[in-house]
Amino acid sequence: MQRYTADTVNVDAIVDALLHGDGAVLISGLFTPDQVAEARAIIMEHSEAASEKVTHFQGAAEADGTISLQRRVWNLLAKGKVFSDMATHPVLMRILRRFLGSEFIMGSIAANRILPGGPGQEPHVDYPYWDFHAPETHPIGLNGSFPMNAQVSIILDPFTEESGATAFVPGSQRELRYPQDSDRFFERCARMEGEPGDVALFYGVTWHCAMPNMSQHDRNAVLIQYLPKFVKPMEDMPAALPQSFMDEASADMRQLLGLNYPYPEVLDAAKAGNTEGRVA
Repeated sequence: MQRYTADTVNVDAIVDALLHGDGAVLISGLFTPDQVAEARAIIMEHSEAASEKVTHFQGAAEADGTISLQRRVWNLLAKGKVFSDMATHPVLMRILRRFLGSEFIMGSIAANRILPGGPGQEPHVDYPYWDFHAPETHPIGLNGSFPMNAQVSIILDPFTEESGATAFVPGSQRELRYPQDSDRFFERCARMEGEPGDVALFYGVTWHCAMPNMSQHDRNAVLIQYLPKFVKPMEDMPAALPQSFMDEASADMRQLLGLNYPYPEVLDAAKAGNTEGRVA
């Protein structure tokens, strides 16, 4: 996995790595220790009371009773300005505008906290690819000529092999299908290892999963999903945010919330003359 610092980011090289290389890169130096500490404290506070919040790919955890050791905190934008700052970091925005188009949006921003002894996940791909296990629900001939997802994991605790750093199979994004048992995921996988403040940026159709946390410390990360403007987001974030947040949102945040893209729209009630870009 290629590694960059905030000063050595090469947008074209990163986009090429996401599409044609390993499918993932690591970037250091985007966030300060104070930002990391603030984000982590908020997540720890909210996750103490959030053990029953919905998460995904929990099959093994549900079976062995360790589900409470993996906790998700949703709606982070409403829980601290630090998360808005993370989601709109200029370096990430620059890379993602190249990868997903200049008007890309955010589909979700949440935290995943895996406690010591917490379970891993099943190997999977991310939304909107995550139901590729039911290929008949997708259009015929769907291919990977353009990406429909980018994932950002902002690391808040050391991501090591012992703590369950995210596992992934380099190059698997080119398969554009759900991983199968015959793919020998755990024999072929590499790890997204990093230090607090590092960012793992990857193409969400890359086969990946969280691994079990066998360390003595929590493993926290902020997980952000970015999508092209026309893909239906996974979370309805505007509905969960107060009007004051919307009123004060920066131009970048308004873009990420999809407020600049009017569809779906009740065209029968659309204002006359406001028809630019619409199909007759």
